[in-house]
Amino acid sequence: MMTATAPNTTLTMTTNDTLTRIPGIKVGHFTDLEAATGCTVVLCPPNTVGAVDVRGGAPGTRETDLLQAHNLVAEVTAVSLSGGSAYGLATADGVMRWHSERGLGYRSRSGAVVPIVPAAILFDLTIGRPGMRPDAAAGYQACETASAAPVAMGSRGAGTGARIAAIAGDDRASKGGIGSAAVALPKGLLVAALMAVNAVGNVIGKDGEILAGLRSPHGAGFDSVLDEMTRMSAMGVVADSRENTVIGVVATNGRLDKAQAQKVAQMAQDGIARAINPAHTMYDGDAIFALATGDVPADTTLVGAYAAEMVAAAIRRAALRATSLAGIRAAAEM
Repeated sequence: MMTATAPNTTLTMTTNDTLTRIPGIKVGHFTDLEAATGCTVVLCPPNTVGAVDVRGGAPGTRETDLLQAHNLVAEVTAVSLSGGSAYGLATADGVMRWHSERGLGYRSRSGAVVPIVPAAILFDLTIGRPGMRPDAAAGYQACETASAAPVAMGSRGAGTGARIAAIAGDDRASKGGIGSAAVALPKGLLVAALMAVNAVGNVIGKDGEILAGLRSPHGAGFDSVLDEMTRMSAMGVVADSRENTVIGVVATNGRLDKAQAQKVAQMAQDGIARAINPAHTMYDGDAIFALATGDVPADTTLVGAYAAEMVAAAIRRAALRATSLAGIRAAAEM
């Protein structure tokens, strides 16, 4: 498998072109196919610097204030991404317990160890079994399964119950999922992304064509979500679904401080805008965490630019690797 690259750039190829290409990063999923929900955890090596950028109008997050550049703690122990809407934030409790049992986390001046586990959620409560939601036990189990193997993609983990462009109902929506991509740059620098895609908008390919999203009511193919929004607005129609978001993690083995990592998270959001249209709506909760493990020198702008590329690539992979579930068809199933 080739490393995802930007156009006209010659870069190193690797057998693992997912988030776990970053040394020390591990990823684990908890997947409940019956309930059509799940969670994904990203486990970080010690002293990983973390930051976040939130762009959507309906976010569900935990520990994001702590990650602001002007606040004290810079170290991130793990990140939890979950379905289940706000209920899914409970997965971080299980992730904290797993790390606490192993003595892993931020060590305070008094010697107390506190795992720092930022989290973000997406809304998947209208499919599957809405009363069954990822909880602390799910977060703990995802930690148990975490490994440095290439990230398993598609309709699993936090992307299990994800949908794409459900504005006109599930019959016209496409199945969402989770995707990941990584790139190897000169001098050993690595940049990667992992994204759970539950977007209001369509997923757009590099060529501008719709890869997955709002199905045409007149046969094969996809329609513009923006055009559908305009039509609904003119008719005074309320969309079937306003519960969406795209959440994820970008990571590098570059050496960044907290402010630089936050800039990378901001730049990485451009990848959502490249691969999803429309993006960052009032019905999305788009949040991206940035992690820097600090092994090699890094230029913030270069890392941020490639983070956006990897976010876009990961989103497209999520859409293309997704499989049909709970009556929602994968993009390839017309």
